[in-house]
Amino acid sequence: MATQEPSPPSSMESNKPGFPKKILANKLEDKHLCNCCHNLLRRPFQAQCGHRFCSYCFTMTVRDGPQKCNACIKEDIFEEPTSILKQGCAFPDNAARREVENLSAVCINEGCTWKGNIKEYELSHEEKCEFMIIPCPSCKERIRFNEQERHNERECPERTLNCKYCKEPFHFKNIKAHDEICPKYPMICEGCAKKKIPREKYVDHIKFCSKFRTPCRFHVVGCDMSVEKERIHDHERACAYEHLNLLLHYIMGMKVSMEGLQPQGLELAGHKLLDLHRSLRELEVRVSQISTTSIGPPVQGVTSSSSSLGLPGPPTTALPLPPPPAPVPTLTVSTSFTPLPSSVGAALELQLHSEKTKVAELGRRCTDLEVKVGTFENVVCVLNREVERFTTTMEAGNRQHRLDQDKIEALSNKVRQLERTVGLKDLTVAEMEGRLREMSATTFDGVFVWRISDFTKKRQDAIAGRAPAMFSPAFYTSKYGYKMCLRIYLNGDGTGRGSHLSLFFVVMRGLSDALLKWPFNQKVTLMLLDQSSREHIIDAFRPDITSSSFQRPVSEMNIASGCPLFCPLSKLDAKNSYIRDDIIFIKAIVDLTGL
Repeated sequence: MATQEPSPPSSMESNKPGFPKKILANKLEDKHLCNCCHNLLRRPFQAQCGHRFCSYCFTMTVRDGPQKCNACIKEDIFEEPTSILKQGCAFPDNAARREVENLSAVCINEGCTWKGNIKEYELSHEEKCEFMIIPCPSCKERIRFNEQERHNERECPERTLNCKYCKEPFHFKNIKAHDEICPKYPMICEGCAKKKIPREKYVDHIKFCSKFRTPCRFHVVGCDMSVEKERIHDHERACAYEHLNLLLHYIMGMKVSMEGLQPQGLELAGHKLLDLHRSLRELEVRVSQISTTSIGPPVQGVTSSSSSLGLPGPPTTALPLPPPPAPVPTLTVSTSFTPLPSSVGAALELQLHSEKTKVAELGRRCTDLEVKVGTFENVVCVLNREVERFTTTMEAGNRQHRLDQDKIEALSNKVRQLERTVGLKDLTVAEMEGRLREMSATTFDGVFVWRISDFTKKRQDAIAGRAPAMFSPAFYTSKYGYKMCLRIYLNGDGTGRGSHLSLFFVVMRGLSDALLKWPFNQKVTLMLLDQSSREHIIDAFRPDITSSSFQRPVSEMNIASGCPLFCPLSKLDAKNSYIRDDIIFIKAIVDLTGL
C-alpha cells in the first residue's frame, strides 16, 4: 500500500476542541495552548510553520481550503508557503501530546474532587463525571449527570408515564387530559355510590342502576323533578294532577298560538255592531224630539218608522227588513204629537232602513265567522292529537338515538384499543424482522463482506445530508469474541468530505466483553472489492491502544476509527468495476492472531 502524507484523524476520533484551561492543576505555559481555540492542546498537530493546533481545530480551519496562519501573522513572521495551512501540511506532534497528557489535572465540575493527569481525564473521567452538567434531552433543563435517572423518572415535565388503569403511555403534562378520556378510569355512580366502575362501562351501568336519578318524563311540559328510576312510577302516580295541569297549559298555549294565526274578523264585527247600536239610539232620540215639536198630519214614512221602533200609530205597509241580531231598545213617545213634514219623515225612514240593512249584513257575517271558528277548533284538536303522537314518536326516537350513540362510543373505544394493539404488534414484528436480517448477515470468523445496494440513491442522500453515514450489521471474531461493525460515509467525512469515500471500523459492546482482552489490538484490513477481481482498494491499520476507540465499550459502541481518505470519489465516478448493478461490496478482515 502506498505511503500517504500524515493527516489529522477523523472527526469521529477527535471531535472536540482543546481542554479548558481550568483543568490544569499547575502553572499554565503558552507552548501547551492551541493557536486556534487557545485551550490546552488535544491531539496536537504541528504545521509547517511550527505552530501547534488541536486536531479538531486544524481540521475545521482547513476544511474550506488553504488558510493563512493567524499565529504567524500575529507574531509578524508570516512567510509563504510555510505559513499557509492546508490539508496534508501538518503532522501529529506526539511529543507535545505526551507532554500535555502528563500534566496534572483536576475536574472543573463543581463538587467533583477528582485528580489525575490529562490523559486519565480524557479517557476515563471527562464524559463520565457524575457532577457534569448536561441538558435533559426532553425538557432541556440543565442537570447533573448523576441526577439524570432521578430527573427522568420523577421531575422531567416531558417524561412519559404509563397509565395505571389502561397502561397506555402519555406525557406527564397531559395527565389530567388523559384522565378525562381514559376508558379504564374508575368512576363512582351518583345513584348507588358504587365505586371503581370503568368509564367504558359507566353508561351501561346507569342504564340499569335503579338508584340513578333521571328527569321526569313530563320535563318537556315543565316538571323539573329528578327521581330515582325505581321510584319513577310512584312519582307519576303521586303527581298525576300536576302533570295533567302542566300538559293542559302546554296544549292551551299551543292552541292560543295557532288561533293567533286566524283572521281577526270577529273582533272587528263586534266593534261595528256596537257602533250601529249607538247610531240607532241617536236616531230614535232625534225622532222623539222632532215628533214633540212638529205640527201636521203624520207622514206615512214616519208612521212606518214609528211602528218599526215600537211607537203607536196606524197600521201601514212597511218594507221587509231582516231581523236585527239583537233587540233594539224602544222609546215610549207621546201619541199626541204633531205629524212631521213629508220630506223630513221620508229622509229619516230611508236612513233607518239603511242602518238596519247594515245590521242584518253584519249578523250574517257573524254567523259565517262562528262557523269558521268551529271549523278551526276542530282543526286545532286534530293538530293537538298529531302533536302528541309526534312528541311520543320523537321521545322514542331520542331514546333509541342515545342507545345507538352509547353503542357507537363503546365500539369506537374497542376499535381504538385494537388499533393500538395492532400497532404494537407491527412494531414487534418489524423489530424481529430487523433482528433476523442482522442474524442472517452476522459472521463469527472475523471476516465480513458488506453488500450495499442502491448505491446511487444512498450517495445522493449522503450529499444532501439526509443520511450522511451508514452502519453495517454486526460481526464477531468468534461466537464469544469481539463485536464489531463498519461505518461508511458515501460522501466522505472530516478531511475527506466531498472528495473521498470514508470507511471506519467500530468496536461495539458485546455480551462477552468481560471475558476478552482489552484494549482491542488486532490488525484490521478494510477493502473495496473490485467485482472483476483485478484491483481491490485496500487499507489496513493496527489499533492505537491508547485511543478510547479501542477500549472496552461503556456505551453501545465506541468512537469510530479508520480511513477518512479511503477511496477518491473521482475513481468511483469514472468507469470502473467497483460498482455493478448499482451495488458495491466492502470487506473487513480482522487478524485473529493471538486470540
